[in-house]
Amino acid sequence: MIRTRAAWLEVVRNAPLVAIDLILADPGGRFLLGWRNNSPASRCWFVPGGAIRKNEALDAAFSRIAFEELSLKLERRSAGLLGVYEHFYEDNFAGADGVGTHYVVLAYRCEIPHISVRADAQHRELRWFKRDELLAEANVHPNAKAYFNAGFAGS
Repeated sequence: MIRTRAAWLEVVRNAPLVAIDLILADPGGRFLLGWRNNSPASRCWFVPGGAIRKNEALDAAFSRIAFEELSLKLERRSAGLLGVYEHFYEDNFAGADGVGTHYVVLAYRCEIPHISVRADAQHRELRWFKRDELLAEANVHPNAKAYFNAGFAGS
């Protein structure tokens, strides 16, 4: 595991990050988004997600991300792969000049009961959105909207 911010910034500077995003749907057809505090994609609504760690199996990463971001115990086998996406940002977590962030994202859709979830340090708040509502919302990040645009299975 990378132990310092400087070391992580070097990874961000020199390599794409592989991540998992969680497209969580409730029985009423609403989707969970968080208002991000941190860059990249700060000050926007975005789906929960996070980077996969070195030597971390996909199943372990999926469960860790769900628990760290939302305090939910979820397993990857309960989700369906929505697709593989690329996200490019001009900024980075550290605010370093001239360093963009590149993610290769495995997006998984998972049905969960409508529950109250607590925001973590990365999110000011969490909110459930209907698909049409989040597509119309100006503050939903375009990379998050891509998950819900035309052709979205299960909308």
